[in-house]
Amino acid sequence: QSCHQPAGQRARQEPGSGGLPEGVEYIPTRKKGKNPMKPVGVAWYSLYARTRLGYLFYQRQVKKARERYPHGHSVPQPYCFPGVKILPIPVLSNNYSYLVIDTGSGQAAVIDPSDPLAVQAAIEEEGVMLEAIFCTHKHWDHSGGNEALCQKHNSCRVYGSALDAIPQLTNPLADREKVSVGCLTFEALATPGHTVGHMVYVLDGAPFGSPPCLFSGDLLFLAGCGRPFEGSPETMLASLDVAMGLGEDTLLWPGHEYALECLTFASLLELDNSALEQKLQWAVQQRQEKRSTCPSTLGEEQTYNPFLRTHRPELQEALGLWQGTGEDPDAFRARVLKEVRRRKDLYQAT
Repeated sequence: QSCHQPAGQRARQEPGSGGLPEGVEYIPTRKKGKNPMKPVGVAWYSLYARTRLGYLFYQRQVKKARERYPHGHSVPQPYCFPGVKILPIPVLSNNYSYLVIDTGSGQAAVIDPSDPLAVQAAIEEEGVMLEAIFCTHKHWDHSGGNEALCQKHNSCRVYGSALDAIPQLTNPLADREKVSVGCLTFEALATPGHTVGHMVYVLDGAPFGSPPCLFSGDLLFLAGCGRPFEGSPETMLASLDVAMGLGEDTLLWPGHEYALECLTFASLLELDNSALEQKLQWAVQQRQEKRSTCPSTLGEEQTYNPFLRTHRPELQEALGLWQGTGEDPDAFRARVLKEVRRRKDLYQAT
């Protein structure tokens, strides 16, 4: 695979590049890839997250995805900086695992290895040694490959939060704790909400002359965010604020390919957002060619992701919400986030 070499100090895909051909009108569609959590209710979520039935369902997901997408659901583009390579691995029907390689030592880490066969194939193709698995949370579509990979790689350690029942966890991490893999340094950030122990991982790009890289799991997607299965709107808002404190040039590597669905939904909220319209046209082109939409940047996300725009008057007005007299600003933002989430869930259900 050829490597995308970011220009200058910033690796990003311009939101408006490769839009629709002149004269072609885009008509939003609600046809989406299958989401294992779509039919979720309290009972279903408990079964999926806490019982063997959830694991059996995950195994069925893996089998069907391998048959339907023998080469992955998307065409990924590896990103290279001097000394580091990031390889997105499309797995299941819309997940991403990420193989992050210290090209000097050949040591590597993987984030959220959903399908162990796909991850192992990438490891063998790259000729690297797997030293670490970083799990963002316990859900099987992010942790299901842990056991098989640990059996294959004896020195591999599994990192994550002790608050989540992560399979094969060997090294529980605390908030802000750092882990080194070769010359790579990852920082774990506690971001509860989707699950009580959800964590994201930030690769320090400074030694390689690159921006930081955020592997966000199910906290943050391109134009979207995860559902707060185990947290309140206030908890989710605080976790999103943690991510947004990383800086606008931070590269966002999400856990799912949800860009087209999320951008289409966002376009129904903000009809006059030019950045959103431009990004949507770009995403349509990417997905028509089955190309990955990763990564974006946190700076980009602030211009069109409604879950990161709870402070914006134009979004508040579109939702018909106004801050009450004496209402705490963050409490109001949590109320805005709750309404955006409610509308997104209704949109998914149609």
